[in-house]
Amino acid sequence: MDVPILVTVVWSLLLVVTVFVVVPVLVRLLHRIYLAARLLEHNTARALAAGVGIAGNTGNIEALNTTIGVATDILGTATAIEEHAGTIESALGSRATV
Repeated sequence: MDVPILVTVVWSLLLVVTVFVVVPVLVRLLHRIYLAARLLEHNTARALAAGVGIAGNTGNIEALNTTIGVATDILGTATAIEEHAGTIESALGSRATV
């Protein structure tokens, strides 16, 4: 089977264009996609680390709330002690003068 010369020339020309134009463009695009994926992975890892840090820092909020509750109880107890101390002082003060 004889192939006309025009078909061979067109085929060769398209093959050259494919090898020297299309393939390098595809390689460049794939490289850009690869770099974008690596950058995305890097930024995702940084965001995860920041999120873990935030979660660790906000974990202490419950302990602070507990401390505030205990401090409120201590304040109430201190106020009651102060009132009772005043009562004891006045009772003992009246006995000391007698």
